Amino acid sequence: MDYPNRSNYLNAVKSELETNIFFHSLALEACMGGIYDYLKENNQLDDNEPGKEDWLLAGLVHDIDYSAELKEQHPANTKKALAKHDLEISDTVHQIILAHNVRQKIKYDSKAKWAILCADSLTGLIVAVALVYPSKKLADVKLSSVIKRFKKEPRFAAGTRREEVMLCEKKDGLNIPIDKFIEICFLSIQSIATQIGL
Repeated sequence: MDYPNRSNYLNAVKSELETNIFFHSLALEACMGGIYDYLKENNQLDDNEPGKEDWLLAGLVHDIDYSAELKEQHPANTKKALAKHDLEISDTVHQIILAHNVRQKIKYDSKAKWAILCADSLTGLIVAVALVYPSKKLADVKLSSVIKRFKKEPRFAAGTRREEVMLCEKKDGLNIPIDKFIEICFLSIQSIATQIGL
């Protein structure tokens, strides 16, 4: 999952965030890549859709301002947090990042924006499922367990914003059935499990 300057952005995110939020950022980056690939393979991306690098970068840095004095206005201070590390993002990436917080009241006019909104809190549920296994390893988790926990156990990982995740099914959004969406994100995070301690 490499793209120009990723290591610089990665180091910046790692230095700004607590470990669990850093791991969440890696998980969301992986999900964004997985969703992009799925949509591309199924010819569901328009010509005006941001490129995959923008999707990945948005996922990686989306929470960089979720710390210290910048936290109150999160995610509006993403550019300010990156500037401390002499890094910049395009307006396109910034708009994708703003989309993961519905309070920003932006226009959801790209699949990238829907993807970051729908996948953001799902990452936490997937990680939580792994953590209740004796091995605490994502490799041992079954997809069916994740789907069951999401659909049938609302108290499990209660912080998961299930109504936002379910927006993946919107016809004018991602138009991905919820079971398939969970599968894409689950497999994406599973592919980087060792990087996030799972």
